[in-house]
Amino acid sequence: MSQLDRRGFLRFAGVVGLTLPTGIALASCSSGSEATGATGEVSATNPFGVAADSKVDAVIFDGGYGVDYVENAGKILGGTQDGVSVQVTASTQIATQMQPRFVAGNPPDLLDNSGADKIADSALFEQVDDLTEVVDAVNLEGTAIRETLYDGMLNDTTVNGKLVAINYCLTLYGIWYSASLFEEKGWSVPTTWAEILELGAQAKAEDLYLFGWGKEAADYYLTLAIDSAIVEGGHDVRIALGNLAADCWSLPAVQAVLTAMGEAVAAGYFRPGGAGTQFTAAQAQWSQAKEFVLYPSGSWIENEMKEQTADDFQMTGFPAPPATASSVLPATAVHASAGEPFFVPTKAKNKAGGKELLRTMLSKEAATAFAEAKLASTIVKGTVPEDGFGSTALVSQTKMIEAAGADAFSHTFKDLYGFGPDMLVLWNSFLAGDSSVADLTKKMQDLTDAVREDDSITKVEVK
Repeated sequence: MSQLDRRGFLRFAGVVGLTLPTGIALASCSSGSEATGATGEVSATNPFGVAADSKVDAVIFDGGYGVDYVENAGKILGGTQDGVSVQVTASTQIATQMQPRFVAGNPPDLLDNSGADKIADSALFEQVDDLTEVVDAVNLEGTAIRETLYDGMLNDTTVNGKLVAINYCLTLYGIWYSASLFEEKGWSVPTTWAEILELGAQAKAEDLYLFGWGKEAADYYLTLAIDSAIVEGGHDVRIALGNLAADCWSLPAVQAVLTAMGEAVAAGYFRPGGAGTQFTAAQAQWSQAKEFVLYPSGSWIENEMKEQTADDFQMTGFPAPPATASSVLPATAVHASAGEPFFVPTKAKNKAGGKELLRTMLSKEAATAFAEAKLASTIVKGTVPEDGFGSTALVSQTKMIEAAGADAFSHTFKDLYGFGPDMLVLWNSFLAGDSSVADLTKKMQDLTDAVREDDSITKVEVK
């Protein structure tokens, strides 16, 4: 499973709240001098004045995307700046390995702060450079970087007017299906939950299940329910859930979606046994065996299942649909999330080099190479060709984010307040038919109320 952190609505300016600590907090830095590394002449092609023959120290989280995309950008940089080289260090222990370096006043020039052992973002805010000059610069192709990015991609990392980081990777959340199977059966892509239930009946007539799940990923359906409810009821729903409001799970839009899901469970549209099935095995029941028709997930699903997907599956996605045809947000609204935050520490020895590497990564050349290799998009627009490098899933991602425009949205309260493990238990029970919509609603509200009333937990206001 993949997971990316994001908060707020993409078209709003500024960040909604500070990121809560999720890893080892950074100790105070030692009283060392500011970085005084040599710098070169500032020019149109060298906007930050990176020195010739200098080295760039980049520490990159070695997760689902690996580190080769940064290595590739380093090679491109070496060809555009005289003698500059990039040393990429892969890490899965960012906080453990980087905290001593920050304390010693010797942080890397560019840091991808991600993964389970990340430094708390809030601990970095005062110790990193403002990256506004990076997005105000032109890319390698001569276009202002800010103009090349999808809407709202800088909002979550802008804190009190300071662009503390740039999230590089884009994730779309929705429902995924086999376009070839739909064509074979003559099915239409559903646009409401009522149409999803109609599709469930059609699938059942073909001896197929509508949905399936694995025990570690039952909460993918929670994400789907939240997304659909936000489209149905608009941002009032997103705000109420994000602020842990009393009775937020009883809002009409939320209940409409949960009720539809409950009807699908009661009708036998979910493949049995999910609560006892490992999640990638369950996903293979969909992508390889085609035992069920729809699967909710983030856009990492194609890369995650690339070795277990049937030939000519034509994996394709569509946004979480509203409950009805009279939703507040348009059906094209989509849950979009940017992740992999890149920081340039203020005390880095080669800040200019770190910024130049980031500028290179945001070039069309480097971003296109990432999309082709990872079958996923960066925050840079126009880097995926019409054929998606042969990936129908990537084509659909591009179509979804472009169709959504300013109606892209996100939410992180489930992860922000640590609801995940408890919600997972509730959703495994619900999808298995062992609890009702009323049971699920009450128990989710009980969890929400407990966090809201716990003064020891710092709350983040969602606007």
